[in-house]
Amino acid sequence: IWKMLGTTPNIKHIVVGRCYNYVTLVNPGLRHDCEEIWRQFEGAVVCQSSCNVTVEDYHPMFYAMPQTWPCDKFLFWSKTRTLMHSYAAVMRHFWTLEDTLVGYMFNDLIWCGQEDTGFDFDSCPEWLACRNHPVYSLWRQASQNFAEMACGNITVLLNGSIVNAFNRLSMFGSVELDSLNPLKVNYVNIKVVTNLEGPHL
Repeated sequence: IWKMLGTTPNIKHIVVGRCYNYVTLVNPGLRHDCEEIWRQFEGAVVCQSSCNVTVEDYHPMFYAMPQTWPCDKFLFWSKTRTLMHSYAAVMRHFWTLEDTLVGYMFNDLIWCGQEDTGFDFDSCPEWLACRNHPVYSLWRQASQNFAEMACGNITVLLNGSIVNAFNRLSMFGSVELDSLNPLKVNYVNIKVVTNLEGPHL
């Protein structure tokens, strides 16, 4: 199995701290129990092999943190992360997966467990090494939930500087697109953006 860095150090403090920051300052209307969310997350990951955490294992955590967004504000992206943040900052009425509580809490973190003890801080498998990767499973469910919530007019940012601007294997192509509800989504505004200096957007 391909290996990468281990679980992010101090992950509990980071995740719980981000949660409190979100429900206190970012979206104070939410009344979620950050400690309970952490317990459900920890229960899904620890004492399991690093390639054996399914989407279903995270269901109790997601049940503890329901969230809805108003229509016409959903922004999806694929291979355009840097541009997406700039675009969302300028067009302030857009919301991305990273703006949800789960996205805010777990963005850019790595985690995996061990069968006998808690988190593995030494090494975790690469995303592509196994289907039930603990990080991949969480983002798959988060992406599905975000897409299922989408309603009204939605916007999609795609990278026109790479060979396949639309990749069926990407999280957008494999999860989010199929989770959109045609009865709730009225219009899809697809923006294919190119970068004259190279493929990275």
